Amino acid sequence: SLVNTFIHIDHRASVSDVLTRALFGDESSNYELPLFTKAGEQRDILLNATARRDAKGDIIGVVGVGQDITEIKTASERAQRIADDLTRLIETANAPIFGIDVHGNVSEWNAKASSLLGYSKMEAMGKNLVSGFITQEFRESVNQVLSSALLGTETANFEFPLFTKSGERRDILLNATTRRGPDGEITGVIGVGQDITQIREITSEQMRIADDLSRLIESANAPIFGVDVNGLVTEWNRKSADMLGYAKGETLGKNFVSNFIQPEDRDSVQNVLKKALTGEETANYELPLIAKYGKRYTVLLNATPRRDGKGHVVGVVGVGQDITELDKVMGESKRVADDLTRLIETA
Repeated sequence: SLVNTFIHIDHRASVSDVLTRALFGDESSNYELPLFTKAGEQRDILLNATARRDAKGDIIGVVGVGQDITEIKTASERAQRIADDLTRLIETANAPIFGIDVHGNVSEWNAKASSLLGYSKMEAMGKNLVSGFITQEFRESVNQVLSSALLGTETANFEFPLFTKSGERRDILLNATTRRGPDGEITGVIGVGQDITQIREITSEQMRIADDLSRLIESANAPIFGVDVNGLVTEWNRKSADMLGYAKGETLGKNFVSNFIQPEDRDSVQNVLKKALTGEETANYELPLIAKYGKRYTVLLNATPRRDGKGHVVGVVGVGQDITELDKVMGESKRVADDLTRLIETA
């Protein structure tokens, strides 16, 4: 018989049932029937089983019209496997991922989004993302990004805040990608985020420290200057400006040694700066400076390497102490002492 000869034993009962029903006039359509070739290869057939009747209308058999859907089914199973893999990837990713449909309603909400924001998937699904989870002040900009993605224009590295269920702010760096259907039609947007809250906090703290340091340098009651690796002035605080008569704008970008050091002292000063640029600090170096109006100053200098975030030397910071008057006093004391010594010697 057809069933015993050509149908695999695993499917004989169901195929026999379809044929038996057709013999009683109950026809079947779109029944998936596995058939095996002579060589043992399985072919998947989509079958319509129709009762065959004689001239009197009596059922005398069954006619099966089939379509070989083996390749279609293989492709469909592959697509389903990819879709399942993608679903698992989205769900288990260590990054907040959400999706919206063309109406802006949440269609994806992964485990990381739930743990980060405190809203379960069930609480989020179907709700409007912008009105439900974005604060009023950011709704327009977020809505613009999502609307653009729904028109096919994707956005990378868009920064926006989300607020947790308990009201805590989380800063998110978002890539908004257009989601398309099998025919290329736009069906929504997928947003893959990165929680940069801690990075923002660290950056803000670094900026605060940098601002404090800038104010400290600017308002210090000591001359402070900075140069880059080429010896060009990058810092020139208020005390330096007051003491030497050169405004900050007159010094920035100019070579420190060639513009502000007397020719006879340039080699020794250049040597101090070079050592600092190789990481070797210099303390208590007596630096002679000439003011814009000609007055000579002596500054006791500490030259320290300036480093970037990776520890690379990017310049030198010099913190000085004006010892001009002290030098004069010391010089006068030495002169008096020398005079006294000669007086004693020749008395």
